[in-house]
Amino acid sequence: MRRLCQLSIALLLVLSLASCGKGSTGERWTAERANAWYAELPWMAGCDYITSDAINQIEMWSAETYNAAQIDKEMGWAEELGLNTMRVYLSSVVYEKDADGMKQRMDNFLSICQKHGVRPLFCIFDDCWAAESSYGKQPEPKPGVHNSGWVQDPSAAMRKDTAKLYALMECYVKDLLKTFGQDERVLLWDLWNEPGNSDYFESTLPLLKKVYGWAREANPSQPLTMGIWNFDDRFLELNAFQLEHSDVISYHNYDNLASHEQEVKYLKLLNRPLICTEYMARRRGSTFQSIMPMLKKNKVVAINWGFVSGKTNTIFAWDDPQPDVKEPELWFHDIIRQDGTPFSQEEVDTIRSLTGKLQ
Repeated sequence: MRRLCQLSIALLLVLSLASCGKGSTGERWTAERANAWYAELPWMAGCDYITSDAINQIEMWSAETYNAAQIDKEMGWAEELGLNTMRVYLSSVVYEKDADGMKQRMDNFLSICQKHGVRPLFCIFDDCWAAESSYGKQPEPKPGVHNSGWVQDPSAAMRKDTAKLYALMECYVKDLLKTFGQDERVLLWDLWNEPGNSDYFESTLPLLKKVYGWAREANPSQPLTMGIWNFDDRFLELNAFQLEHSDVISYHNYDNLASHEQEVKYLKLLNRPLICTEYMARRRGSTFQSIMPMLKKNKVVAINWGFVSGKTNTIFAWDDPQPDVKEPELWFHDIIRQDGTPFSQEEVDTIRSLTGKLQ
């Protein structure tokens, strides 16, 4: 109930700003344009994706560890499930070290996805998990620990020198969106994952506003979004900015069906396409069987956290490390093992029935 009350406050703020014309850049897509774009798409479902042999964004995109063969195999499994999108995190650390190489690998990734009927969306920045990162060999996973090697982007240390930070990040954002901003293989751009997480709260907002401005200057043909995820009072201004400036509305919800369905009803008041960019945490009652049919009924893009169980260890829960356990009895996230077999055949059957792949 508290979550919905806080969401209603954020929505009222956004609607009041829209009604009096405040805060608008004049460059955001109109609701009519966003809905016309969405009407051309089939219902879309997919996962937050990282290769199972990568512990974080840096390892996935670095020249030494980028694994096209693994991606091809895993996208083949996605195709078998009828999944047609993936949310994929990028890395400014890799870009700073090897900009041309990273863009070449992104192009290769998009070609592999296209081969398997998958149209991914890219997530550029992230406020979650380890505060510092560096290029080079990444740490090995800590047994039984959820996302033990995932990194914030940009790192906390970089944020202290805003002059240097802004120059680097402006180049990064504009180059990516100018290189791939007219590429039909890209579904959309998610500018920032969970802004304000890791106790940044609204200190992330100045850089988020800069990122949004740079993205608008690059003028991609795909829509921009910034997903809401936390309705604590300390996120009120962030939430209002994200909702007011996103072309399409994206959000995270790991709650049960009743709570999630209520959030969808509230967000529909904004009259824009809805993209659920994270859901599905079995121990919290957010499951494929309960949530995915509701998302399809409401034509909300359904993107769950995790696809192939791997080095991220997201089969373990956020706050419940189990270092002596190889595999929990009930996985927290993810769908299939590295040999392609599912954690749950019932779940896979549910997914395939909803995507039209069930024979």
